Amino acid sequence: MAILLTKDTRIIVQGITGNQGQFHTQQMLAYGSHVVGGVSPGKSGQTVAGVPVFDTVEEAVEHTQATASIVFVPAPFAKDAAFEAMENGIRLLVMIPEHIPVQDSIDIVTRAAELGVTVIGPNTFGIISPGEQTKMGIMPNHIYQPGPIGVVARSGTLSYEIAFSLTNGGFGQTTVVGMGGDPVVGQTFISVLRHFKDDPATQAVVMVGEIGGSAEEEAAEYIKTLGKPVVAYLAGRAAPPGKRMGHAGAIIERGKGTLESKERALTQAGASVVTMPWQVADAVKEIMQGR
Repeated sequence: MAILLTKDTRIIVQGITGNQGQFHTQQMLAYGSHVVGGVSPGKSGQTVAGVPVFDTVEEAVEHTQATASIVFVPAPFAKDAAFEAMENGIRLLVMIPEHIPVQDSIDIVTRAAELGVTVIGPNTFGIISPGEQTKMGIMPNHIYQPGPIGVVARSGTLSYEIAFSLTNGGFGQTTVVGMGGDPVVGQTFISVLRHFKDDPATQAVVMVGEIGGSAEEEAAEYIKTLGKPVVAYLAGRAAPPGKRMGHAGAIIERGKGTLESKERALTQAGASVVTMPWQVADAVKEIMQGR
């Protein structure tokens, strides 16, 4: 099983005729994703890798019955693309672009909550469900395999490294979710952990966090009631106070969001906290052998 994204999810690609849209549509199709259409104004009637292109989301949904969309449009137009998708029946929305204005992200997340839409991102690598052989995102196909481990991450590159080490260690994944690295994102650790809690195929969860914000401390409180083992790795160990670490949301301010406070909260909640990415697979192995 998987969370949020299954092999039956019908996907459209907004911005499909751009370079990134074309490339990643081909990669999603190669992985097995059920991409049924694309949207690019003025390009109706064209195809990308055999996928029909429509002028609007409304037209695409009408012809394909899609319920999910992945957005590859430039950041200044991302809000309009997101609203168009949500207002026309899309209920799973993956926002790839970075540098979306904060107010636009707030507007997207607020409207999504009103309509019951699940937003992943912005500034995310997406979501992949290896057990269902489907993905909506930019992650490399070959590093994942089906298995019992759920993964939720703020960092794309680190999640790739950790997923690959899990795969090499014999522990595949149910679903891997990229929350996104911006200050305002659609999913939190807690919202994703709730889905993993309800998924019987997910036997353990890996959290990939980082300095800055309070998401990990808040997740620690929920982990106490999760009922499934958690392994956590937090990036930013060597970061000085006030240092921004790649992601707009990863900044330490006045002692808040420090690595020490996050690790302490997670450890007290019962999570196994490791200090290096390559230690995650060993920690998962120890947990799974002890079950």
